[in-house]
Amino acid sequence: MAGRGSRLRPHTLTVPKPLIPVAGQPIVHRLVKDIAKVLGQPINEIAFILGDPAFFGNEVVESLTKLAEDLGSKASIYRQDQPLGTGHAIMCAKESLSGPAVIAYADTLIRADFKLDSESDGVIWVKKVNQPEAYGVVKLNIDDEIVELVEKPKEFVSDLAVIGIYYFKDVGVLKQELQHVLDHNIVNSGEYQINDGIKRMMANGKIFKAGEVDEWMDCGNKAVTVETNTRMLGFLQKDGDEQMIDPSVQLKNSKIIQPCYIGENVVLNNSTVGPNVSIGNDCTLNQVFVKNSLIQSHNIIKNANLDQAMIGNHVKYNGDFKTISIGDYSVLE
Repeated sequence: MAGRGSRLRPHTLTVPKPLIPVAGQPIVHRLVKDIAKVLGQPINEIAFILGDPAFFGNEVVESLTKLAEDLGSKASIYRQDQPLGTGHAIMCAKESLSGPAVIAYADTLIRADFKLDSESDGVIWVKKVNQPEAYGVVKLNIDDEIVELVEKPKEFVSDLAVIGIYYFKDVGVLKQELQHVLDHNIVNSGEYQINDGIKRMMANGKIFKAGEVDEWMDCGNKAVTVETNTRMLGFLQKDGDEQMIDPSVQLKNSKIIQPCYIGENVVLNNSTVGPNVSIGNDCTLNQVFVKNSLIQSHNIIKNANLDQAMIGNHVKYNGDFKTISIGDYSVLE
């Protein structure tokens, strides 16, 4: 999770993308918990690969440490000081690369209910897509084993897109192959890639299977993050195992149309919220109609009619624009 999330600016100018809340929880928290559910076994360690300490500072480290501890594991923090690709990022955590492991990119969310094939040497999680030419895809043989990884194929190879989550029965083997990639300066588009390590594993006889997820939700830019928030709220409402409206919420001549997530100490005056709205802690809405939107914490919003909006933290907004994207500490009055 070392990137700066430039496609999601201005929201990532002050908050790392994996820590931006969606449906009430930071993206990376939801991802780690969902992976833990699929694994269905104890997790001993969670290693987080962060970027510049000036951006991924102590507050980030504390949040991630608590996330790991809540799952009964220890947290290890590593730094990638240069954006040299996924293979390089993984090798920044080489001290933790041993035994069975999952590697995941922390800007995506999933819903999955499949049994992990722990007998194969590796599992690459995939999702069927309508435009496979826009993704990296896997090619399977008649035994449903992955025999090829193809990045953005110009001709049809398969419709199973790689979503950026991988299982390795012994991640130490990947470590060995990625070390070869680094030592021999094997680069694609100027970066060291995880795929080159996986391809070397397959060439040496390691068997990879595909694990297909039910839902794959991106958080790459404002539009898809708002859409992901909507989809996740629907899942949470169906599951019924998370409190979505905090008891401290004050309703004054206002109503909530579910599904919504509303945090602590939120005041709604003469407002209608929902459906598909997330609101963080300590917000006040006055004369606001909002749907299909994502609002973070410590905001004061007045006289607004919002749809497909994304608002950061500590924002003051008074206006009638409908589809907006406002970063932290902005004031529009």
